[in-house]
Amino acid sequence: MVDQGLATDEEVQHCVDLAKEASGSGDANQMSLARVLVDNEFVTSRQIARLRQLIEAERSGQKIPGYQVLGKLGAGAMATVFKARQLSLDRLVAIKVLPQKLSENPQFIERFYAEGRAAAQLNHPNIVQAYDVGKANEYHYFVMEYVDGRTVYDDIVTHKRYGEKDALHVVIQIAEALEHAHSRGLVHRDVKPKNVMITKEGVAKLADMGLARAMSDKDAAEAEAGKAFGTPYYISPEQIRGEKEIGPPADIYSLGATLYHMVTGSVPFDGKNPSAVMHKHLKAELVPPDHVNPKLSAGISEIIEMMMAKSRRRRYGNCRDLLVDLREVQKGNKPPIAHRDVVSTATMADLAAAEAEAPSEVAVDRSGEGHAVNPALFVTLCVVAAVSLVANLLQFLT
Repeated sequence: MVDQGLATDEEVQHCVDLAKEASGSGDANQMSLARVLVDNEFVTSRQIARLRQLIEAERSGQKIPGYQVLGKLGAGAMATVFKARQLSLDRLVAIKVLPQKLSENPQFIERFYAEGRAAAQLNHPNIVQAYDVGKANEYHYFVMEYVDGRTVYDDIVTHKRYGEKDALHVVIQIAEALEHAHSRGLVHRDVKPKNVMITKEGVAKLADMGLARAMSDKDAAEAEAGKAFGTPYYISPEQIRGEKEIGPPADIYSLGATLYHMVTGSVPFDGKNPSAVMHKHLKAELVPPDHVNPKLSAGISEIIEMMMAKSRRRRYGNCRDLLVDLREVQKGNKPPIAHRDVVSTATMADLAAAEAEAPSEVAVDRSGEGHAVNPALFVTLCVVAAVSLVANLLQFLT
């Protein structure tokens, strides 16, 4: 308590003496001392609770050599994350520790180390950096960059939704992070608001490579075939179907679902259970985001709809193209790729083929001196005229 600056030596000693008197046993237990400290208004109940978390963190992490655990950042079914100081470099880090109940499960251990290996291959300012992974005594641990900030999910909870300008600022950074990961042959597979962190300086960082997979890893693809890996609210249709070929379009879909949530305050599809939500990703029509939030520009709505197309062939094929559209809308322009005046059933492949085969635009001379005519169109018109003439003659003769 003194080390944390919550109370002075004199205040603690005074309360220890009071607790001893109250207990009548000449020795105070932790609970009675805590009560005396709170009753005398030296600390609050909330500070006591935080101190207990710190003690628990130190007990869990004290066996990891070279690190001083400073507190717990969060805990889930798969891991507990601590804030710590790396003593050799005197820097703050985050340490993810695998729970002991999972430390005997080879599948969980392998996935834990796979996350570390995947993160270690990436070096980008918008990706949480990996530092170390290993085992100390019975603890498997993963050391990574400590991000002093919040998540996009925290912002949505606090403010309901992002303004378009702020959302674009964040998503452009994450698209750049994904472009880097994809160029290294990795697909994230779990892009969502809770995995996008924002530093106090406004830098967005993609976190948690726990489901990341090398696109070239055929063995993993075979082993995971038919299984839906991802988070239901943001998962792509091909991940739901458990397809073997999961590539950049899957991450683009999830980033689109994340952007949808950011700018509308609602998830794209909701349901009474995960299965119902995933069914809607497969079958339900997406409500355009500018219908949910009329303040949005048509441009950002077009981008999100293309990112979240059911068929991956109708989505952006890569983050490079996505970034072209995002940056244009950020400038106040229309997205050149998403804003195409084509029928809704045309695929990007069809569009590319049509553009390659289409004749040059016909130049029209409006001065009355003449017209440049498309030869193919001229032949077609002649054939139609001839057929019409023959039909009229036959009708006249009969």
